Amino acid sequence: MDAKRVRQILSSPADIEVTYNGTSVWIDQLHHDETTATVHLRGAGSTKEPTTVEISQLTEE
Repeated sequence: MDAKRVRQILSSPADIEVTYNGTSVWIDQLHHDETTATVHLRGAGSTKEPTTVEISQLTEE
């Protein structure tokens, strides 16, 4: 995924399915370097802390 698409997803009112290594995630923030983002696992009961990932590893489903 590229930075332009991450920005579109962040500003969209739609629920857009994104995965990181096969796991469904929410994108919380695109970082200023535009190569990394903060994400967290989707779903009820998810207790994982937000994680910084390379946006190139995010996939839109």
